[in-house]
Amino acid sequence: MSAIFESFSLRSVTIKNRIVMAPMLMYAGQEDGLVNDLHLAHYGARALGGVGMITTEVVAVDPSGRISHQDLGLWSDAQIGGLRRLADFIRHCGARSCLQLAHAGRKSQVEGEIFAPSAIAHAASTRVPTELTLAQIGEIIDAYRSATVRAVETGFDCLEIHAAHGYLAHEFLSPLSNMRTDEYGGSLKNRQRFLLQVVEAVRAVWPGDKPLIVRISAEDKAAQGGTTLADTMMLGAALKQAGVDLLSVSAGGLSSVFDGEIYPGYQVEYAAALKRELRMPTACNGSITSSELVESILHSSSSDLVYIGRALLRDPFWLLDVARAIGVEPELAIPTYARATGPYQRGH
Repeated sequence: MSAIFESFSLRSVTIKNRIVMAPMLMYAGQEDGLVNDLHLAHYGARALGGVGMITTEVVAVDPSGRISHQDLGLWSDAQIGGLRRLADFIRHCGARSCLQLAHAGRKSQVEGEIFAPSAIAHAASTRVPTELTLAQIGEIIDAYRSATVRAVETGFDCLEIHAAHGYLAHEFLSPLSNMRTDEYGGSLKNRQRFLLQVVEAVRAVWPGDKPLIVRISAEDKAAQGGTTLADTMMLGAALKQAGVDLLSVSAGGLSSVFDGEIYPGYQVEYAAALKRELRMPTACNGSITSSELVESILHSSSSDLVYIGRALLRDPFWLLDVARAIGVEPELAIPTYARATGPYQRGH
C-alpha cells in the first residue's frame, strides 16, 4: 500500500495526501508586496497537479523584513485581498493552503537599514545590520500578530512561522548570531524567547481550529558550531506547549557554509528524531525527489508530511506521474489531467 496518498489531519484541516509544496521564493512580486497573476499561475499549477497542500513563499510582516523588493507582504490591509484570492484559487484547484510569515533579519537585501539581534553580518559580502532595541523587538512581535490578524481574513487553511535558514527568528536562536546580553541573549532560554513570544502572539489571534506550523533549522551546520539538535529538542517541546501543531524541519542557512554532506533525504533524520522524542507531527525536506524515498520516509514513520521543492519546480505534475506508476487514481480538480500520465492512446 502506498502511504503517499493517505490523508493527514491537523486540527480541523485534512490534507488529502502527504505531499506539501515547500515554501520557495520566486521573487515574482513587486515593491507593494501584492499578489499578481504570476503567483496565481505558479501555485495554481502545482495545486492542479494533485499536491496535498501548497505553502507560499515568504510573506513579510514588515517592509524592512523583506528578503527582497519582490517579496510578498502582509504588513498592510491592502495586501489582504490578493492573498485571499490566492487562497481561494488554491482551494478551487483542489489543495489546502498554508501562508508562511517571516522577517528576514540580517539576510534582508532591501535598501535602507536592516536589523538583527546583534550587529553581525550574515557574510563578508553582506551589510552589517543594526542591533534591535527592546522596543523594536516588541514592534516586530506585534507585526507578527497584526499580520496574523490579516492572515485570518485571507482564508488560508494553515499558518507557518519561518524560524529557519538564518532569518530573524533563527538569528535569535543561534549563539553565533545572537551576542545580546539582555533577556533575549545569552542562555538557551533567553535566545528562544523571541520565537516563543512570536508564537504566543500569533496563536492568540490565529483561529483555534486551524493549524500553526513552525519551520526550524534543527542544527546550524556552520563550521564554528552553533545550535545543536539537543537545543532544538528543547525548543520543540516549548513550541508544542505553546500550541504549535507541526514542526517543518530543515537545517543550516545561518551562514553561507553548510558543514555536512548533502544527499537525498539528508535532513530526514532530524524530523524523525523530533517526531520520536517530542511525540508531535513533523514534516521533512532536503533533496527528496523520488517516490521511493518518500514511501520509505512515511512507512518508517520518520515524518508525517514530506515537503517537495525543486522536483515540483521542474514538473508541476510530478505527483501524477507517481500516482500512475503505483496504480493510484488521485482526486483531482480537473480529472482529465490524469490522462497525461497514461499510455499513448487515441483521444476522444
